[in-house]
Amino acid sequence: MGISQKQLGILLGMEPGTASARMNHYEKGKHTPDYATLKAMADELGVPVAYFFCESESTAKLLCLLENMSEAERNALIEQLSKLNALDK
Repeated sequence: MGISQKQLGILLGMEPGTASARMNHYEKGKHTPDYATLKAMADELGVPVAYFFCESESTAKLLCLLENMSEAERNALIEQLSKLNALDK
């Protein structure tokens, strides 16, 4: 997203001296942030919280696209995908 781990940590209110290490531990899975921290990170990065749980880059991209759609657009997409899925069966 164009910012360092330390910068992100500082933006989230972490002490400058420990921000980089804390964020690195989260990224490497040594520690797991609580939901409030995940939500703050998601808000700062402009992604939904579920983004952090995506197992592939394509799923993460799809999730971000879906989050930017209106409810009506999502419902229309669901309908289109359901029709495509029915054709494959």
